[in-house]
Amino acid sequence: MRITLTAKVAAGLATALAITPLALAVAPSSAATPDPVRVAAQPADGSTNVKVDGNRIILGDAPASMGSVEVRQRSGIANLDPIRFPAATSAVIANYQTGTPDNSTAEVDVRALVKDQWTEWTPARNGSPTVLPEASELVQLRIIVIAPPQGGSPWVSDVSVQPTNQADPSGIDVQAAPLTSHVFATREGLVGGTTANGHVIISRDHFVALPSRRGLANNGSGNYSVKVCTATRCAFEPVWDVGPWNTKDDYWNPSATREMWKDLPQGKPEAQAAYQNGYNGGKDQFGRTVANPAGIDLADGVFWDALKLTNNAWVDATYLWTGTGGRGTVSISSGYLNIRNAASSTGAVVGMAGKSAQVTVECQTTGQSVTGSQGTSNVWLRVHPGMYVAKAWINAGTFAAC
Repeated sequence: MRITLTAKVAAGLATALAITPLALAVAPSSAATPDPVRVAAQPADGSTNVKVDGNRIILGDAPASMGSVEVRQRSGIANLDPIRFPAATSAVIANYQTGTPDNSTAEVDVRALVKDQWTEWTPARNGSPTVLPEASELVQLRIIVIAPPQGGSPWVSDVSVQPTNQADPSGIDVQAAPLTSHVFATREGLVGGTTANGHVIISRDHFVALPSRRGLANNGSGNYSVKVCTATRCAFEPVWDVGPWNTKDDYWNPSATREMWKDLPQGKPEAQAAYQNGYNGGKDQFGRTVANPAGIDLADGVFWDALKLTNNAWVDATYLWTGTGGRGTVSISSGYLNIRNAASSTGAVVGMAGKSAQVTVECQTTGQSVTGSQGTSNVWLRVHPGMYVAKAWINAGTFAAC
């Protein structure tokens, strides 16, 4: 059975779950074990460079581009409508057909809504159980299609998903505190290029790249965001690109659940191991000799303006979706929001938060009254020790006093 929500109900659901208003496919509630739910081949918000031919989603016609990973390729993303099951499930089985001509690839990923927060994307093998980080009744699938600069176009069709609790119980635990790693940061640059989620890079841009699509946010979204800090400054930025070096190195996950390089410790990028220790013969997943230990790429505005870096440097990166805790979303039309060392617009700037990025919230305090996208307020949020943002520019709830 498939239903389409009214605009009012869909908008309310989107506010509650931090997702855009979408049609939901609902599994029949009468079945003890629901049958597979067919997911319509209708790319939703956040999709890029895909087209529909009957029940197939096919790579679109955009030319090859090169993002942080510095490998020229044609790529497309199709986000499908979320699926609500009649009861929470600990795993799902996705079924689908693929066509991958001329060395192309097609992948289906799944994520779940847990504690009002989307988990990261996990590849869903056709016909096999995919364990969810935690039992959930709301899941979403997406399609990733990638091809060389020349050749045929990959496709995915006949997508369905079914809840199942018959799966290996090992999975990705949602931690109380998000993981932080000490990693080497490089500057992405590439102004005018296109990122893995379809964003066209502008001068002094605000986003980061991580070497795995599991934590890739939709263009314009910050539901996968990082906090990047030096000794004196911090930036909160959305993850809009894939790289550096690798595309399947989700090093922030436990070793057993990493997509590749499962013998490396959690928190250590493959490029760092290759550069420092000769791991994998000193090469990345594409066979290139790794020339630096980079585990994160920073857009120019993050590198130069938010963190005031002049050279590649070691930073502390926190992957916000890997844990729980107070959150808010930067609500500005473009650019960035200044982070200050006091609850006042006269406080010194000690960092920046990019458009749509999530920020951690430790507590709230009163300070200078500010008017912004969320109205006029004298409430300021502490997002890091000694660092504050005006709540007038943050979509967030109420927090304990500092």
